[in-house]
Amino acid sequence: FVEGMDSPSRPGKAPRIAGGFSLVELLCVLVILIILATMLNSRLSGSRRRTAQELCRKNLQTIYLAMTLYADDNHGTFPLQKEAAISAGPLSLLVPRGTTETAIFICPGSRDRALPEGESFAQRRISYAYYMGRSTNSAAEVILSDWQVNSLPKTKGQPLFSPNGKKPANNHDKDGGNLLLGNGEAVSSGTNAPRDLPVPPGVTLLNPVP
Repeated sequence: FVEGMDSPSRPGKAPRIAGGFSLVELLCVLVILIILATMLNSRLSGSRRRTAQELCRKNLQTIYLAMTLYADDNHGTFPLQKEAAISAGPLSLLVPRGTTETAIFICPGSRDRALPEGESFAQRRISYAYYMGRSTNSAAEVILSDWQVNSLPKTKGQPLFSPNGKKPANNHDKDGGNLLLGNGEAVSSGTNAPRDLPVPPGVTLLNPVP
């Protein structure tokens, strides 16, 4: 070893870079930062989904107010449209008689496109399913909900909303959805029906898509 000359690298040790940290140490720090970022993003995503569900419930309650205004002028009957295939048809009758605000028909958790304000959206896609044929006497029954997996009656425990975050019925990813009762109460639900959801004669369950 001669003074003034660099000593040879010792075998078995990771090379050190400027500042005194080894490559292995920097990789460990990078892995920890990635883990922390992933955890933070997961928490933020969960918070955003919960906020979207709360805003969705408020949407449903606002639609309910428009439906009651409509029913006041129609002998207590909520919107009806003969041979309707999708929920947008009859619910578009609420504009402008019950409301001019169309943003309430789009769930904040969905990727559905915004609707033009103050105009009919009968041929457009909205976010909600509608039990057409019910009236103000249906206080204990569901009259609106997030997009459902199908248009059939459900018994308690049957699939209601997307179980995996994929279409159909994925307004809120795989976190379930909301139900609006005929008394104006909006309640959250998991992916399976929390109660029997019948579709009796005279009532048709219309989804946003056929």
